[in-house]
Amino acid sequence: MQRTRLDTRSLPTHPALGELLPGGALEAGGSYAVGDSTMLALALLQGPSAAGSWCAVVGVPDLGVEAAAGLGIDLERLVLVPHPGEQWLSVVSALIDVVPVVLVKPPTREGRVRIGDAAASALASRLRQREAVLVSLGEWPRSDARLTVTESNWAGIGAGFGHLAARQVTVSSTSSSWAGRAKSRRLWLPGPDQRMDTVVARDAAPRVDADRPEMRSIAG
Repeated sequence: MQRTRLDTRSLPTHPALGELLPGGALEAGGSYAVGDSTMLALALLQGPSAAGSWCAVVGVPDLGVEAAAGLGIDLERLVLVPHPGEQWLSVVSALIDVVPVVLVKPPTREGRVRIGDAAASALASRLRQREAVLVSLGEWPRSDARLTVTESNWAGIGAGFGHLAARQVTVSSTSSSWAGRAKSRRLWLPGPDQRMDTVVARDAAPRVDADRPEMRSIAG
């Protein structure tokens, strides 16, 4: 796996997320914080991965690879380091050198991120030099934008039967580029086809086929 420089300063981004990011896309050299939603963090990887970029995930041992594949992330170009331990900073730095998009879960202590300003500044410099993108599952110092799921509604469960089939979420994004204002969008995450998409109408409901095997009655 050899590092190649990006052709542009922006990475391909799923259209459903474009309006939630400064400049309408993930910017090479940038960092983005995602609130407590692994699915939303993975959604930011979908665009670059679908375009052929390698991605990496560090410090997320409970990552659902099936969910990642369902979103459209190419598992053959996905590097997983579930337990970096005390080498977290070294592992992330090394991956930034060779992987265009790195998703990390920063180490915490007493509920607070343990990444200091010096380490964050060093990684920011490395991101700019390598034209890579960092997505943090949790707070990140001086991130370009912070995305959070503020509302979530699952569908698929009937009168005592069925499976969770799709979820509508409201995603809110804040950035210093917007002078303190927030932007939000209603998304399928995931939709009935397990992919991400924009909800056309706020009251739209997923169409679920009750004859599909996964939707048949659950015993008991």
